[in-house]
Amino acid sequence: MLQAIKYSESEGLDILDQLLLPQQSVYIKIKNIDDGFRAIKTMQVRGAPAIAIVGMLSMAEELKSLSFQSSGELIQRMNQRLTYLITSRPTAVNLSNACHHIRQLAEENLQLGVSELRDKLVKFAVDMLENDIADNKAIGKHGAEAIKSLNSGKQVNVLTHCNTGSLATAGYGTALGVIRALHEGGNLAHAYCTETRPYNQGCRLTAYELVHDKIPATLICDSMVSLLMGKTGVSAVVVGADRVAANGDTANKIGTQQIAIIAKHFNVPFFVAAPFTSVDFNLASGDLIPIEERPSDELACVNGMRIAAQGITCWNPAFDVTPANLITGIITERGVIKPAELSTHKKKQII
Repeated sequence: MLQAIKYSESEGLDILDQLLLPQQSVYIKIKNIDDGFRAIKTMQVRGAPAIAIVGMLSMAEELKSLSFQSSGELIQRMNQRLTYLITSRPTAVNLSNACHHIRQLAEENLQLGVSELRDKLVKFAVDMLENDIADNKAIGKHGAEAIKSLNSGKQVNVLTHCNTGSLATAGYGTALGVIRALHEGGNLAHAYCTETRPYNQGCRLTAYELVHDKIPATLICDSMVSLLMGKTGVSAVVVGADRVAANGDTANKIGTQQIAIIAKHFNVPFFVAAPFTSVDFNLASGDLIPIEERPSDELACVNGMRIAAQGITCWNPAFDVTPANLITGIITERGVIKPAELSTHKKKQII
């Protein structure tokens, strides 16, 4: 299994530079929150779960490198730096959720000495890395079972968008984890991945993972989805999520909404796969989800070479929002939840 995040107490934190994939596999050292912020902002690491994990581990590395006179001083420093870290990418909720939880943990343990408190906060970050893999495998299992049940156990063709695999998580993946689980169980006939313009996470990263794991797969352009569903046949669509509003509206990589609309037209089940931490009960609907806008060069250039006409203006939102009424189910580590039933699971959320 590909490993985008490597961490040990002795060796520290290293991440796979995803800007260089698939041509080169190079790991870079993350020593503090400044390094973590830069890696997240420039998309050397990306994917909502991975962003949160790298953010917390970069905080852990920074705390380990500093001396504090008191636990209060440690918490003050941590809170200031986390406020900065959250601004790296605003759409994904996982990082802000993690920051909220670790702040809460610190306040609850203010009575501890500096060393004990630091160890507890570092453990929180390390546990996130370890727990994410288990959650992803549970997501894969639940998603595979749901898709199999809709297809009477027959082999299925599944379409995915963007990258939601080992490179976007601690390992295994969310939406791509569902495809992996189907393949491992002998239930996958074929996977299709979109190129995912303008950043090409599909052709650079998802295709790389599918080839690496020897999963039968085909890459298509974003504009080919309608023809694929109409001519070839797709059993289900599975995508990831950067934030899910309380009503089930879901923010994901730009282009997701149009795939959901096409799936609705062809009566193809459309699933969102994400850890339950991606649900933001503070936002009533997707209209309130902040949408990050990326630099125009990411749209106008490929590998540093300009392909758009000089002088043309660009609009480059990184995400769109798929309305809940287009979503068949949200696949979490707890099971498959209908968007309208999310609120019944709110009390079970771990804070």
